[in-house]
Amino acid sequence: MSHCKVPALIEAQLEMGSVNELEHKSLFRREEEEEEDATQQTKAASLMEQGSLSPSFHGHTTTKSPKNSVVKSIKIVILSNKLNLLLPFGPLAILVHYMIDSKGWVFLLSLIGITPLAERLGYATEQLAFYTGPTVGGLLNATFGNVTELIISIFALKNGMIRVVQQTLLGSILSNMLLVLGCAFFCGGLVFHQKDQVFDKGIAVVNSGLLLMAVMGILFPAVLYYTHSEVHTGSSELALSRFSSCIMLIAYAAYLFFQLKSQSSSYSPLEEETNQNEETSAEDEDPEISKWEAIIWLSILTAWVSLLSGYLVDAIEGASVSWNIPIAFISVILLPIVGNAAEHAGAIMFAMKDKLDLSLGVAIGSSIQISMFVVPFCVVIGWMMGEQMDLNFQLFETAMLFITVIVVAFFLQEGTSNYFKGLMLILCYLIVAASFFVHEDPHQDGI
Repeated sequence: MSHCKVPALIEAQLEMGSVNELEHKSLFRREEEEEEDATQQTKAASLMEQGSLSPSFHGHTTTKSPKNSVVKSIKIVILSNKLNLLLPFGPLAILVHYMIDSKGWVFLLSLIGITPLAERLGYATEQLAFYTGPTVGGLLNATFGNVTELIISIFALKNGMIRVVQQTLLGSILSNMLLVLGCAFFCGGLVFHQKDQVFDKGIAVVNSGLLLMAVMGILFPAVLYYTHSEVHTGSSELALSRFSSCIMLIAYAAYLFFQLKSQSSSYSPLEEETNQNEETSAEDEDPEISKWEAIIWLSILTAWVSLLSGYLVDAIEGASVSWNIPIAFISVILLPIVGNAAEHAGAIMFAMKDKLDLSLGVAIGSSIQISMFVVPFCVVIGWMMGEQMDLNFQLFETAMLFITVIVVAFFLQEGTSNYFKGLMLILCYLIVAASFFVHEDPHQDGI
């Protein structure tokens, strides 16, 4: 409002002859300072809404730390979200495990119990990111943004269930790219049906390139294995997977650096969108809990997710038998729904507010994090644990990933979205789900 009032005031005063030259200059100087401040605020908001990062990364701006009592902190974190009504299902799963030992029920209750924990982990990470610089914030987001999938994968690796790890991570990538992004496009398109919603095409192209690089890393070990062209049979494929994983981790670190340091200005939403949502962004700038509260809650939630993940992983095979559902369907379709609950809700909410860059950052950004960070990280962790975790996801799964990335890249190339594109992505996900429902993993002995 100040930008409109100052020039009008100057005009009125000049007409009345009540402003001398010195006052005239000071008023213009004040206007320029206000414009500079507004530009800096816009840049901060832009950085907050960039790429694959959490919406709460604000650079090095001064953050007021709230002083909450223990009771108030519990109210903010636990009682403020309706999804937390599902929290009692976690302890119930443990009770069922020791009292009835029904694997199907233990799996279902654990799955439901972890869902609100995954969302609250995202919230605690977002709150902690207020107090860190963008680089540390980026690393926090990469680590804790998909910590649920990471913990489930580590527990599965400990149990030697390499195929469950591969299929769960693959399912999370497919779910984010097709279901989460599709629902965001569809809901946003219904709200703004009179126009095409717009997002930054440049960011979408770079993100598509990173996803194709991840496909390359996963595709080559599978091709090497199935063409029987290994120099050392049985070991060349594993060695290539480990080398490619290290390269992918370096590429992801470079991507974070490029996004946050070198080209931060180009990784901001469209100017029009930033201006429209500037007031909304300003409202979300203050954290709700202090830094140490965020760290403590992050520790508690991570420990609780770890505990429930142990019961969840142990019950997978039993649930598959009792429900007569393939383990591949459970791993690729059911498990990722838990880890993606927060992303799903967030992406839809942003799309319905016409913030497509944020929706894209949540959905595609999370897919990049899993494919370029979590998958190679699990290969390295398996290497350290003595497990032969590799990037050979088998032909069926690799083909699914490759086709999905190509389809999504085509939908993103125009830089626009509508409800029809969203519907097409959702229908593609249903085809994927149906395919895994009738797919039997040929390596059941090496689950």
